[in-house]
Amino acid sequence: MNPATIERLEITEVRENTAPGDDAIFIMIHGAGAIGTYGPVSQRIGSYVRDALASVVPGADALDHVRLLERLRTASRRAPSESASWAVGAIDCAVWDLHGRLASCPVAALLGTDAPRSDVSAYASWLSQDLAAVDDLDVLGRVASGGWSFTKWGLRRASADAPDLAAVRMARAVERSAQAVGAPLAVDAVGTWTPAVAMAFAQSVDGGSLRWLEDPLPRHDLDTYALLAATHLPLAVGERAYVDEDPAGLIQYVSPSALTLDVVGCGGLTRALQILEVARAQAVPVYPHGRSLVPGLHLAAAHHDAVPAVEYRLQWEPRRQLLYDTPLHVEHGRIRLPATPGLGTAPRSTACPAHR
Repeated sequence: MNPATIERLEITEVRENTAPGDDAIFIMIHGAGAIGTYGPVSQRIGSYVRDALASVVPGADALDHVRLLERLRTASRRAPSESASWAVGAIDCAVWDLHGRLASCPVAALLGTDAPRSDVSAYASWLSQDLAAVDDLDVLGRVASGGWSFTKWGLRRASADAPDLAAVRMARAVERSAQAVGAPLAVDAVGTWTPAVAMAFAQSVDGGSLRWLEDPLPRHDLDTYALLAATHLPLAVGERAYVDEDPAGLIQYVSPSALTLDVVGCGGLTRALQILEVARAQAVPVYPHGRSLVPGLHLAAAHHDAVPAVEYRLQWEPRRQLLYDTPLHVEHGRIRLPATPGLGTAPRSTACPAHR
């Protein structure tokens, strides 16, 4: 038997410091006398791992990430689901954690050829703070003064507004907010826009106030994104990229200002490395999505030339960090890479078996 053979997959749940609906499931990979973990993920993703993918993992080589990824992708195609790509990614990251523990080094040291950076720049996001409805501009200023690389906010379309009216209102809100902060802002449409609204916004907004508009459409509509890109509106896409999606088409059609890749949602660190090379070849910087902060941190530390910063979600991340034995902390807009082997995070010792 290979000394790095995976023996079994286990799913546990951390219940302390969680509220109803919180992600609380951790994937645990046992092999070679060590345990690799990744989490938290949702109950739905944990159930998909258990029901569709767990049987694929035992016997695999924990050091051969590409081969295991292909096994997981094949198994996920037999059980199509919105959770499939996330489930593949969660297992992949847990196996990378195991690999790092076996190699006695941080995962970041395994992801690149150079020594990883000891800390990584972060940008702050607060999507529940909607620029189209914000009254207290001082809130934006207080966040922006925290040493972050930049800030990102929600920008929701009011459903009752006609496209042109909605676009003008949101454009003015962005300009007013950027002036208050003294810097361009990134904004996230949070899935509330239509192609007509996005096109009207592109024609209304002062480009100097906008760092990027993220995912203005609820899905990757390449034709509409190409039209938007032709207006020179700075776009960020990629959060919704999944494990079997070809990133080359998305990057070449859109020519985005940023690829906001979710490291777990795209299929894990193994898949993220593949996508990173496509983005690097097109000179598109990658800004890992904050829901997968920990593996995104390692990717950024290993490839700081292509990954300038990671997203830190002010609304949710501090609570998620309470599920780890050793939480990550932000200091002046930077996050220190854990020096311990693997991903450097482990679920709190109150973990208990997950149930159906």
